[in-house]
Amino acid sequence: MSIKEDVNYVKNELSSEEKFLENFVKGERFFKKYKTLIFGFIVIIIIGSIGTIIKKNIDEANKFDANIALNKFLESGDEKALTTLKDKNEELYEVALYLQAKKENKSVEINIPLLKELLKFQIATTNNDQKELDNLSLQNDFLLKEFAIFNKALLLVNEGKFEEAKTTLKQIPQTSKAFELANLLNHYLLTK
Repeated sequence: MSIKEDVNYVKNELSSEEKFLENFVKGERFFKKYKTLIFGFIVIIIIGSIGTIIKKNIDEANKFDANIALNKFLESGDEKALTTLKDKNEELYEVALYLQAKKENKSVEINIPLLKELLKFQIATTNNDQKELDNLSLQNDFLLKEFAIFNKALLLVNEGKFEEAKTTLKQIPQTSKAFELANLLNHYLLTK
């Protein structure tokens, strides 16, 4: 029995070594067959990693330069800083244009939707433009919709159109932050 067990043990050992050598040979053939693809893939990964790191550093440098340019523009109104800002960061450039237009109370072409709406609202309230406030209050997604309605009612009160102002104030929902202002104006309108 012990010789039989020894023979079985040797057979198992030889078959596992054969399998190992067979797998090694298969792996070597696979590597030789796809060697250029494997090296190409490794090179692409290395170049991609280096490119990502370089892009990240360039983006951070542009961000830093854009912030410095924005600060310089806000402090001194430097047009060169505004040009640098346009080259480095388009969104900050539009913020600078918005701030300049707000300061000068004029309209400017901006692509950032919220800033565009805020600028329209500010110009409409400054110019007492009831038609523009009405247009803004009709937009469902307008950020300051209820405040536009309130300002429209305030303009109507200044014109002496008290009943129209009351109906306009009823458009402001109770959940709105402008509802308290509308209540105050409604209390004033009770005497009118």
